[in-house]
Amino acid sequence: MPNKCEITGKKTGAGNRRSHSKIATKRKFCVNLQKKRLINPVTGKKMILILSTKALKTLKKWDKEGKKYDLRALVAKK
Repeated sequence: MPNKCEITGKKTGAGNRRSHSKIATKRKFCVNLQKKRLINPVTGKKMILILSTKALKTLKKWDKEGKKYDLRALVAKK
């Protein structure tokens, strides 16, 4: 599974783990990616996407508001 959200483009970040004595050790900040089967509102066809939970939350909000969007166009942007 790729380590990048297909809509937002979020990917793994890097940083430091800090101990009590302030010693820095490299670490990764992984994105919470989910493989989801969604229905594209424009075409009515199912699409399998790998999305971050933030993107899923945004799509859920758009559905609730009745906003029209095209998943193919959102995926093509990134």
